[in-house]
Amino acid sequence: MVDTSDEWIAQRTGIKERRIAADGENTSDLAIRASTAALKHAGLSGSDVDLVVLATCTPDRTMPATAVRVQAALGMTAGIAFDVQAVCSGFVFALSVADNMIRLGQVRTAVVIGAETMSRIIDWKDRNSCVLFGDGAGAVVLHGERRTGGQSRGILSTHLLSDGRHQDKIHTDGGTSSTQTAGKMHLEGREVFLHAVVNLAEASQQALAANGLTQDDLDWVVPHQANQRIVHTPGEKLHLPKEKIVLTVDHHGNTSAASIPLALAEAVGDGRIKENDLVLTPAMGSGFTWGQR
Repeated sequence: MVDTSDEWIAQRTGIKERRIAADGENTSDLAIRASTAALKHAGLSGSDVDLVVLATCTPDRTMPATAVRVQAALGMTAGIAFDVQAVCSGFVFALSVADNMIRLGQVRTAVVIGAETMSRIIDWKDRNSCVLFGDGAGAVVLHGERRTGGQSRGILSTHLLSDGRHQDKIHTDGGTSSTQTAGKMHLEGREVFLHAVVNLAEASQQALAANGLTQDDLDWVVPHQANQRIVHTPGEKLHLPKEKIVLTVDHHGNTSAASIPLALAEAVGDGRIKENDLVLTPAMGSGFTWGQR
């Protein structure tokens, strides 16, 4: 479809394979499967959940929120469900929302999802973007418990930022109020890379400093899986060995808000990430938005 090759793609992005949703398969279908798997892993059911926060830039419909379809499919008849849109940073933003609601006592158990069908907004004639993105979903379960003393567990802190001056560096050329279509994606790859390497490194340092930690305290870094060079950037800036960086972009591609929970699920599933490990999850996306936890 475009002037490229497997060698060109792998050399420049590290991507060797990715997944595309089937015809008739929506973002909510992927989100439901990921949420069901996360709840099973946690030993819980939908009736135990108070909150569903779904990070996506590719919702099923303009309204209602895709999260409410997930809520219904999980058998959750009470509580709250809504979407968050911060593109590739969306999962970290969604985690922050759920974490704060738990800390405030508004909910106790939350399912936080990143789910995308990026193939639906790709311009398959644009070599700069069509070789990067894939479809997928991942989810985590957060549960609030009262603790007295001892080691802190769960989310230590989240740090979120955005800078709307760069909104056109990654964008779609459509929208409900402007063109009444979703539009197709366009990105300025070099500009995005230059901002990503700086923003991800600074955000990672900020998160460590806020918690009185150093890079030596980290067990794992699970960054947004944009491309191989950007994935390794936070680790390089923190002088961490590559063995501490979870890399899944080679077989998932860039799945936007789904990339961090997909990588987490893989690293937990294969035994790399264990209970009480300290994990940093930096991300940057269109807007620009960026953050980490």
